[in-house]
Amino acid sequence: MSKWKYLFVCLIALSVWNTAFSQIKAPSASFRIFPSTTTQTEPVVCFSPLNKQIMFASSYTINTSSAFRSEGVYVSTNGGYNWFGTDTCKGVNLQNHGGDPGVSIDKNGVFIITHIGSIITGVYSHYSTDMGSTWSNAYTLTNLQPEDKGSSTTDDSPSSPFYGRTYASWVNFVSPFPVLVSYTTNSGVNWTSPSAINPSPPQRCSGGYIKTGSNGNVYISWSGVSSVSPFTENLAGFAVSSNGGVNWTVNQNVYAMNGINGTLLTKGNIRVNGLPRFDIDKSGGPRNGWIYMITAEKNLSPAGSDPDIILHRSTNNGLNWSAGIRVNQDALNNGKIQYCPSINVDSTGAVNVIYYDDRYTTSDSAEVVLSRSKDGGNTWTDIVISDHRFKPKPITGGAASYQGDFISLVSNGNKLYAHWMDDFSGIYQIWSTIIDLNTIGISKISSEIPSGYILEQNYPNPFNPETKIKYSVPKNSVISVKLYDVQGREIRTLSEGYHSAGVYEISFNASEFGRILPSGVYFYKLLADDFTASKKMLLTK
Repeated sequence: MSKWKYLFVCLIALSVWNTAFSQIKAPSASFRIFPSTTTQTEPVVCFSPLNKQIMFASSYTINTSSAFRSEGVYVSTNGGYNWFGTDTCKGVNLQNHGGDPGVSIDKNGVFIITHIGSIITGVYSHYSTDMGSTWSNAYTLTNLQPEDKGSSTTDDSPSSPFYGRTYASWVNFVSPFPVLVSYTTNSGVNWTSPSAINPSPPQRCSGGYIKTGSNGNVYISWSGVSSVSPFTENLAGFAVSSNGGVNWTVNQNVYAMNGINGTLLTKGNIRVNGLPRFDIDKSGGPRNGWIYMITAEKNLSPAGSDPDIILHRSTNNGLNWSAGIRVNQDALNNGKIQYCPSINVDSTGAVNVIYYDDRYTTSDSAEVVLSRSKDGGNTWTDIVISDHRFKPKPITGGAASYQGDFISLVSNGNKLYAHWMDDFSGIYQIWSTIIDLNTIGISKISSEIPSGYILEQNYPNPFNPETKIKYSVPKNSVISVKLYDVQGREIRTLSEGYHSAGVYEISFNASEFGRILPSGVYFYKLLADDFTASKKMLLTK
């Protein structure tokens, strides 16, 4: 191919991509982290506490030709932009990898993976001291039958008295189905004998999602499952340990729920669940320590008659929980389906939730949407983050109606990293998109090249609480738009980073802050190359 023909093809491809990109308003392009011919599902992702550019991801992998199953080992050394690895964890016994991976990088830089057995019942762990190239033999955490929805995490807070301790949690799938926990203090060489944190639960438990706080506290959530088909999740359980997982304060029922366990007929009859997942605010801001828990629910207010994402929050370390808050902002009872949520509280204290959604597409399809709240869950903004749609269907070689039970959302600095599974490429693979928080709320409304830099007056003005700011960029540039008070103190960066030529608009909501902005005069300033302009705006209440 000649270089001119190659250039023409590239320009056409770029044009098509830009058109699709602008239609769905995704913050960044989606990409497969490890393209292969092996089925991948249920992504889990973590950062190294020593170097946030190092990321470790895994997935449940199925070779549909040979029926071989394992866990993927995917590594990034540049903050999630490029990945290398394999679809097979090489820890012996090679044939006994059954998926449901949990991943951690501990304070020594050791990679730790947990998984269920494929041939021999149980939960197993391997560790790697060379970033996943080679793995230890399996350590048996339990040889009893586990439920396939457990998780693991490491205490990554240097200020914690248990810094570097790695935990695993799962449900023992033997009556009375309690939640179990085990931990390692020596990078996975040995683990403690599993202990049941709720040895006599009122009904069968499901889940076992575990996280740590910045003070060394350990938290676990799960659901209580109805004994009547379709065995929906009807309560959320929660437990806290303040001594490194040795003893637990347990609440078997922190709030009532009505999960969506079962299948979605319009989505290829895939199986779904309403298991609770949560995150803790570690920002050091006004809501530091708050815990936010999400579930997929229906037919119990504030959820409607179709599956919605519901959030409850605790401001006192899990002792008490708020009433439910509906996260997705489409119309109630509109027949649209939201399911499979994941949650992350970023460094600003904002709450971010991703999930599959079909509100903008046909009922047999789905895409990934981010809901973001900057005020502790009171108000939400919804943004489509995947740059394609797909038609959910059961995975060949998986269990009946199986597509995968979890997706993943993590953050570092001013970026969110979303990971999910879909078969847009023709086979279920792990997809990712990296979202710069500085670009959320910014829309490119025109690609027409303006004659120069222009900063327009916000509208409406005066405003309460939301206003829009439009600005024009005549050439590819690094742009900054900042907000200041009347004393000239910087309040917030509204937009920052590389911009292609065009016209942009910022939606600014004064209520979406970690603190309440008082009424008064504020200034916003555009800085680009050798150009500077500022305007005055008035917030009234």
